This record gives sequence, C-alpha cells and structure tokens, in this order.
Amino acid sequence: MERRRIILSGSGGQGVITAAIILAETAILYEGLNAVQSQAYGPEARGGASRSDVIISDTDILFPKVVQPNILVCLTQEAYDKFSGLIRPGGFLLTDSHYVKQNEKIDARQIELDMYTEVMNKIGKPIVFNICVLGVLITFIKLVNPKSIMKVLETRIPPSFLQFNRDALDLGIKMAENYSAKVAG
Repeated sequence: MERRRIILSGSGGQGVITAAIILAETAILYEGLNAVQSQAYGPEARGGASRSDVIISDTDILFPKVVQPNILVCLTQEAYDKFSGLIRPGGFLLTDSHYVKQNEKIDARQIELDMYTEVMNKIGKPIVFNICVLGVLITFIKLVNPKSIMKVLETRIPPSFLQFNRDALDLGIKMAENYSAKVAG
C-alpha cells in the first residue's frame, strides 16, 4: 500500500482529533497496518484551529508528523487557508462546503460536500459530524473498512450514542458513493 499522509483540520469542537484517533486505531487494530497520530490545537480548546496528523502504512513509520499530506481534510475556512498549500501535487482534498470556499489553484483532486448540513438534516446531532466526514473519507480513498471503524466506535462511544454514529458513518459513505456516481455519469 502507498503510505498515506493525512491531515484532518478544522476548529476545536468539530471532532477532527477524535476522528484521527479513530482512523489510526482502526488501521492498527483491525486492518493490520502501522499508524501514528499526532495533534496540534489552536489558542482555544474549543473554537480555535485544530489539526491532527495521521500516517498509515504497511511499512515502518519513522517520523510521526505530516509535512506534505497526500490527503487533506479541511472543515473550516481558517484550516483551508492555513493548510491547503501543504498538499502534495495530485493529492486528495476534502472540504465541507457549509464552512469552506475552495480556491481553484490547488493541484489536487478537490471534493466539496455539504456534510454538516446533511448531518443536521438527516441525524440532527452535530456531535457526529466527524464520523460522517470519516465515512466520506474512507469511501473516497479506500483506507479502512467501515466495519472496522464501527468496531473502534463500539469501544469508545456510549451505547446510547452508537446508532447516531453508525448512521453518520453510513451517511458519509452514501454521500461519497452518490458523488462518485454523479461524476461518473
């Protein structure tokens, strides 16, 4: 497998760090891959900029920080403005159109979906926005199996919230599949 260097970015409270931890744990525990995850917060714990790096590989990972991601997720305009210039040419850039206006000059496959609005319309709980984003991401880049994500969620989420998370993951997968089908023609 090609080494995946991923930056998930947004604001504190959007769950980007939790999503990164879930992704790395899934790769290690259920996919037989190596993964590292690190994070950086902005000045405020909630509302400030946050970034989490994940590297997933089938070989040893010697440096845990992502310098030039081949996969970038930006969930706020501030994160997009700050990190979009780092993406490797030809990389994959996912943004939420509710919060981010993309710039056409970036050399990457750019996908723009209104994930937040879909989560609010279909599930009504913003707390699972990050899980919807994970569903979209793993569908587009074929990183890990959705069933493996659910296994990790079952160890981290109280049972009363598990169905909301399952619904959010399924919603993200469906959004990515619908987008791909529409683009394919």
